[in-house]
Amino acid sequence: MAMDVLQCLATENGRRSLARLIEPLAGLRRLSQDLLGPFKIGDAEYTMPRFAFDGPNSSDPIRIGIFAAIHGDEPAGAMAAVKFLLDLAENPGLAENFRLRVYPVCNPSGFEDNTRCSRRGCDLNREFWRGSEEAEVRLLEDELRESQFSGIMQLHADDTSNGIYGFVRGHTLTENLLRPALLEAGKILPRNVNASIDGFAARDGIIYEHYAGVLAAPSRIEPVPFEIILETPHHAAMDLQVEALVVALHTILNEYRRLISFAANI
Repeated sequence: MAMDVLQCLATENGRRSLARLIEPLAGLRRLSQDLLGPFKIGDAEYTMPRFAFDGPNSSDPIRIGIFAAIHGDEPAGAMAAVKFLLDLAENPGLAENFRLRVYPVCNPSGFEDNTRCSRRGCDLNREFWRGSEEAEVRLLEDELRESQFSGIMQLHADDTSNGIYGFVRGHTLTENLLRPALLEAGKILPRNVNASIDGFAARDGIIYEHYAGVLAAPSRIEPVPFEIILETPHHAAMDLQVEALVVALHTILNEYRRLISFAANI
């Protein structure tokens, strides 16, 4: 199913439309939608869309959470999340053994306004597990506590980077998931192989540290999930950013399924 990038970025009265972004997902098979919230920012009421997709043979599923647009001025991740779900609806076997929860827009007011921060002026991705009063953060913390994800992926864009790269943390196999994902996405966009990226030491496009307060699994959770943050170069063509992120997501699912199958047969 085709996705019109320009239509998704079109504005109404100077603001992006979340409803227009997720409109292609209405009524798709195996896909269900919930709205987290509502919550108010000033006089405006918002909800946060969550989509659930169960692949075939998911009676004992691998639970994965995908989070995008927690910075509202990074729309490529939101569009990639929607495109990824469209791919799964056309070919459910791509998600075999998985139960996916996808949050295309974690910062609805920032997405609407095309701003990094929420309309309250808060960088939501510095607020997690710090007793934040931000409604979006509290909703997502509840999801992270209750969902028992085996893996968590975030989709971002970096306006200081000329290439795609990623952060890893959590389970020891995480690096083995990100490396092939960057290899495949690197066929669409260049990989950032600088020794220092975003102020962190990096190796082959992989960073092993994080900013404090980023969206992450609760501490002391067992089993430890893998956690990956994918970053596209913000100034690259939007359709290429979307394509690279979607390819990376598919690669990570394939690699994780392969590694789990291999471990089960040892």
